Amino acid sequence: MGLTEKEAEERLRTEGENTIGGERKSGPLRIFLGQFRDIMVMILLGATVISVFLGEISDAVTIILIVLLNAVLGFIQEYRTEHTLEALRSMTSPTAKCWRDGKLREIAASRLVKGDIIELEAGDRIPADCTVLRAAGFFSDESVLTGESVAVAKSAGAEDDTDNSLNKPNIVYFGASAVKGSCRGKVIATGMDTQMGKISGMLTDIGREQTPLQKRLAELGKAVAIICLIVCAAVFGAGVLRGENVFDMLMTGITIAIAAIPEGLPATVTIALALAVSRMMKQKVLVNKLHSVETLGCTSVICSDKTGTITENKMTVTELSTADDDFFFSGMGYRVSGAVTKGEDTAVNPLAERALTEALRCGVVCSTAEISTQETPKSRNRGSLAGRGEWSVTGDPTEAALLIAAAKAGITKSSVSEKCRTLGEFPFDSETRFMAVHCSFGSEKRMYFKGAEEILLPRCSQYMNGRGEKVPMTAAFRRRLEEKAAEMSDRALRVLALAMCVSDDLAPYRGSLVFLGLAGMTDPPREEAKAAIRRCATASVKTVMITGDHKNTAVAVAKKAGLLKGGMAITGEELNMLSDEELDRDIGKYTVFARVEPVHKLRIVRSFKRRGEIVTMTGDGVNDAPAVKEADVGVAMGVTGTDVTKQAADVILMDDNLATLVSAVEQGRCVYANIRKFVRYLLSCNIGEVLTMFLGIVMGMPIVLLPVQILLVNLVTDGLPAIALGMERPESDIMSRPPRRSDEGFFAGGLMWRIVIRGIFIGLSTLASFTTVMHLGSSAEACRTAALITLVVSQLIHVFECRSESRSLFSMNPFGNMKLVGAVLVSGAVLAAAVLVPQMQVIFSTAAPSMAELFIALGFSAAVPLVSSVISR
Repeated sequence: MGLTEKEAEERLRTEGENTIGGERKSGPLRIFLGQFRDIMVMILLGATVISVFLGEISDAVTIILIVLLNAVLGFIQEYRTEHTLEALRSMTSPTAKCWRDGKLREIAASRLVKGDIIELEAGDRIPADCTVLRAAGFFSDESVLTGESVAVAKSAGAEDDTDNSLNKPNIVYFGASAVKGSCRGKVIATGMDTQMGKISGMLTDIGREQTPLQKRLAELGKAVAIICLIVCAAVFGAGVLRGENVFDMLMTGITIAIAAIPEGLPATVTIALALAVSRMMKQKVLVNKLHSVETLGCTSVICSDKTGTITENKMTVTELSTADDDFFFSGMGYRVSGAVTKGEDTAVNPLAERALTEALRCGVVCSTAEISTQETPKSRNRGSLAGRGEWSVTGDPTEAALLIAAAKAGITKSSVSEKCRTLGEFPFDSETRFMAVHCSFGSEKRMYFKGAEEILLPRCSQYMNGRGEKVPMTAAFRRRLEEKAAEMSDRALRVLALAMCVSDDLAPYRGSLVFLGLAGMTDPPREEAKAAIRRCATASVKTVMITGDHKNTAVAVAKKAGLLKGGMAITGEELNMLSDEELDRDIGKYTVFARVEPVHKLRIVRSFKRRGEIVTMTGDGVNDAPAVKEADVGVAMGVTGTDVTKQAADVILMDDNLATLVSAVEQGRCVYANIRKFVRYLLSCNIGEVLTMFLGIVMGMPIVLLPVQILLVNLVTDGLPAIALGMERPESDIMSRPPRRSDEGFFAGGLMWRIVIRGIFIGLSTLASFTTVMHLGSSAEACRTAALITLVVSQLIHVFECRSESRSLFSMNPFGNMKLVGAVLVSGAVLAAAVLVPQMQVIFSTAAPSMAELFIALGFSAAVPLVSSVISR
């Protein structure tokens, strides 16, 4: 049986080892050095060299610390992503039980080759894609590949079948787990030829792209570089034309150019993102990559998994139809509280309904699952259960759902076991598709059956009516039950038939059964997911569901969740029939993608991206990893997600909840809005400083501000106020606006115009303050002090204007951001100390202003927002 060692060695040489994933593309040093290729970073490094040359050591040290902080953060994020394929490789089974030379041996899974015969049993990790030769009640958990949590039954097929496509009942897949029974399989694919290997190949082919924020900051860096060169050249040229010393004017030009660089910007962006990450962590969102926080904010399409994200991933019995009546069960998922009603709302005593009681007893007997609670639930009345929290469940989720439904009717395992003692069991099998339990019930011996309706119903010759009487089954009545089962299936309910018979021994294939009922169960949509989908619609964010489930089931869930309004559903097979051009043209019509494979998910994400959408993709299994990595923002599930998906993702939801993701989108929008706010603030201030110095030189005035005073201005205005501005709360209408376009510039919406105009006002008011005090006959120190006060105070007033792009300074609550108020007070105190404390006056070349000089300085500072407010109207 199986191959000989010699045959296996020869095949191993030609096929290669049974491993997946590649080596890391970049070493740690290369990744770290790559962080310094950003234009803004290069400008800052150049500024550092010049600062050292000019003797401004403190300036140089500050800039270097900023650059290193950004480089370290970027390195950590990028290095972490390099482990994705390593995590994928770790899912390989380390050993396999394989027949070699007619003997069953345990060998390294990496040495398996095509044609090997292996043995599998419950608990094993499947080491290669195999065709099933023999199976005994074998079930495989393929959730890492398909995303569906229900174990799949496997049965023997053709020995020469080498097609390892997904969702085949006679194929077991590399990376899946054996959860029940035993199996013998023949290896048909190893390594990169397996379904897991193909996913690995997709991950390898996906490159990293810059986030929208990184692209915008790169554009800003280029603009700043050009401005610095123009300022330097203009000041140098103006000074030389006036007859100033060439070297002195070169140094002055360089000094002013350095003043134009918003060296606090990278640090402020990093701090704003880090603070957002901290806030999101409190909302159960773990961020792997810092810049992905902002990218979330411009999400225009959310591609969501169904199971566990939109739905609860907790099977729930919602109705049970006996021969005479329909009974409904409230309380979704594993919640303790719930009730049983006849029809939609008629209260019922289940114990008075003999057929219902017998059907629920059948479900309890035919269950190996267990449920428990910390607190004993209370029954308000028969047919109603009250309690806090959820049931703790172990075992098969379908069987647990039957136990919870029975508990709502006052029927528990312990109460059943007092009257019903199990004698034998015929386990559920993929071929028979039913389960039978033999037990003694008082003086009578019975068999209870649970299984597929199309298997058990034809074997029923009787049914139990509401009084507990056994009535002969007519052909017409059987058709009625079949139609009922079909109607329940059409509503995406999973239908199980329950039946019984009197029998002295375990005879599972015996006919003449008594029909008890049809149990309909579903994985219900999360209530918070419904609200999240509505919120996304308000924010003009399209939500689509991508699932490996059947189309009918997916459509039914989508309807309940509010996803299918005006949208259509399409399957993976139908996707295969569309070209990329056709898909790009029509993809906006679809909100449900069913029966999809990993390659389909990747194709869907790429199609949306080609249309200019910013795509957020959620996933938990290995099958989701390529699409998660390809998306603009990849989101992994923290509870059910595999390590592969978590490492491929930018963001991890710690509660697997779509509503949490939507809250993260709001935080992302807030972060980008805040970044625009402090970029507006910093650039306006820098333009004001540069204009003050440049116009002073052009007009032939004395130097308006000394280099040490410019350093003080940057220290006072660029630090705490900018950071506090980055902590502004989301504006009330932030989720009512459409997401910004992927090609939208950083200064869209007239931001650059506002920055330039405000910078000009700041510069002109500072010059006006300087010249006014100079005309009073004051000293040069007094004139510079007045100019310094005007420049700093006007900037500190401006920071409050930057809190909103749509409202004026006078229409906002000044105390809406107390951190900003505190930062401005600290900055004001530093300015006061520099002007009034004698020791500080020596350092900064300032003089205590007279009342007239102070009034002039503050008057010009206040004039700026007044003029700006009038112009904005």
